[in-house]
Amino acid sequence: MTSGTRASNLLEALPGRYYTDPAIFELDQRRIFQRSWQCVGRVDALTEAGQFYRVDLGEESVLIVRGRDGEPRAMRNLCRHRGAQLCTEDSGSFGTAIRCAYHSWSYDLDGRLLAAPNMREMPDLVKADYGLHPVRTEQWLGYLWLNLDPEAPPLAAQVEPQLNERLGDGVLERYEIARLGIAATISYEVASNWKAIIENFMECYHCATIHPELTAALPQFRSGYGTISNGASAGASFAEHIDGFSLSGRASRPNLPGLGPSDDRLFYGITLRPNVLLILVPDHVAVFRLEPVAPGRTRVVVDWLFDRETMAADGFDATDSVELLDLTNRQDFEACERCQLGMRSSAYAAVLVPAEHVITAFYDYYLAAIAEPAVRPGLAG
Repeated sequence: MTSGTRASNLLEALPGRYYTDPAIFELDQRRIFQRSWQCVGRVDALTEAGQFYRVDLGEESVLIVRGRDGEPRAMRNLCRHRGAQLCTEDSGSFGTAIRCAYHSWSYDLDGRLLAAPNMREMPDLVKADYGLHPVRTEQWLGYLWLNLDPEAPPLAAQVEPQLNERLGDGVLERYEIARLGIAATISYEVASNWKAIIENFMECYHCATIHPELTAALPQFRSGYGTISNGASAGASFAEHIDGFSLSGRASRPNLPGLGPSDDRLFYGITLRPNVLLILVPDHVAVFRLEPVAPGRTRVVVDWLFDRETMAADGFDATDSVELLDLTNRQDFEACERCQLGMRSSAYAAVLVPAEHVITAFYDYYLAAIAEPAVRPGLAG
């Protein structure tokens, strides 16, 4: 790739085909989303044995099922007989067993084969050999994380280096995210490639232009340099007239119990590659999960998490806090959709200004993940 700019402080962005080409999207699915740990939902989303929900990891369909022992398990949504999908619903309950609608092979809630029609005629069918394919699971931050790759390192190897680089030691732990509860969830259907949404979150060069409400709360963002690019332990301070991260600017609830004075009036934004974003503020946390659907379409699911005791108190209402971030999200997603339209042009050749150079770290991660060279003309130095 040759440089399209002579200015040394302008770096080339990825070519448009990385956001629009179906073949590259398929590569993303196979080499990133089927090989990395994926955050799929809260651990406590399933409360009773037999309850399930279905997710897509890359090109694979996976069932998460609450077992008789209370533990959530993940299994490929694939009957071991003829390969039929066991379930097409997004969520529900299997009752006491998972049954294939094609030939009635039945499985226990932990994936073991229980029965099949005419089993006496198949003496060589060993039940233990034909259970559902398990998917690796870990629990972190109160969420369930899955990985289809049996050889992948544990989740900590994926997230801890990113957290240490961004926050330093011990900051995230003080928010005690696992003990928080969901006050609101919004699912956005965005006509944009997943990578463009990540890149938008990483830079704040656009903030003064499209986020008047956000920059009123966080005046540092008017400079074009957001907290994602400020290094370890850097948080943005609230404006002097702002008491809480809400549309009104009011703080209507106490800080999270684990926080100390050093965390007060601070905003942190964190990218956890490949597709999780965190926002930390004194009284709540927002967790973004990006689900790539097509080259130009991404589902973004955002949970707003608050202290459970605070949520149970009379008069609790998260609307003010939700509205500020929801408005900011919609402004961001509209901008990403505009870029997605431009990326289809044969003349597309985008550049990054200094405030956006942090995005090159994501490029290096991404191109290494899909097995392309990490150093490219126009992006070195």
